[in-house]
Amino acid sequence: MIRKFEQEDTEDVLASWRSASELAHPFLSQAFLEKEAHDVRNDYLALAETWVCEVDGRVVGFIAMIENIIGGLFIDPHYHGRGLGRALVDKALAEKGPLEVEVFRDNVIGRRFYQAYGFHREGVSFHEPSGQVTIQMTYTPESIDEGAPVTEVGKPPAPS
Repeated sequence: MIRKFEQEDTEDVLASWRSASELAHPFLSQAFLEKEAHDVRNDYLALAETWVCEVDGRVVGFIAMIENIIGGLFIDPHYHGRGLGRALVDKALAEKGPLEVEVFRDNVIGRRFYQAYGFHREGVSFHEPSGQVTIQMTYTPESIDEGAPVTEVGKPPAPS
């Protein structure tokens, strides 16, 4: 189930963020991750429009939007491959229209996900706080297949 973030979700959101970050961002320093954890808790969640994904009543991932920009998309790695990230991006797309995201170049998991979804590379830049290169990507609704079947979160589409 996807729903709006509530303050009581903070610890579960941070746990999902932490475990997904450690998997996808092994190139980031521990000091940078600690500062980001502080910022997620104290700044980002208050500034962003955030939706969470629940499985069996537990928050296992989230997407945080600032206007049409994906500020963060993180799924607990134990729940990867179940369509949860796609469902969250689908929700953001339905709410916001064309989407933008900036992903670390060395984040192979994130880049693969966004490319598979249909995002296109727009440019690269240097992220000073982390010392890493980032890739800017965009997705427009025009590339949506209007006839594509809608599936339940966490369930694969029925065979055709």
